[in-house]
Amino acid sequence: MLTLKDCIDLCDLTEDEIDAIAEHEHVPEIIAVEIAQYLAHLPKGPDAIRRFIGDDIRDAEARCDRAHAAKLKVILRWFEHRYAAGCFL
Repeated sequence: MLTLKDCIDLCDLTEDEIDAIAEHEHVPEIIAVEIAQYLAHLPKGPDAIRRFIGDDIRDAEARCDRAHAAKLKVILRWFEHRYAAGCFL
């Protein structure tokens, strides 16, 4: 039987990126893993992931949660770095 950790390990995105998708889509983490894996391989999927994380950043800033916004900015930079390097194309 696969655990959530197993599914995350099989996904092409990091756990933090998956958590950002779960936050944006208001779904459990296991569903976010499925969404993440699907989007990572669509031609415009990485753009959607980038938009999700950006939306999460704006939401965190709107509620004055600077720590969470800062964490999400790091996640977004790391995602963009990995995407530019072709890590999950």
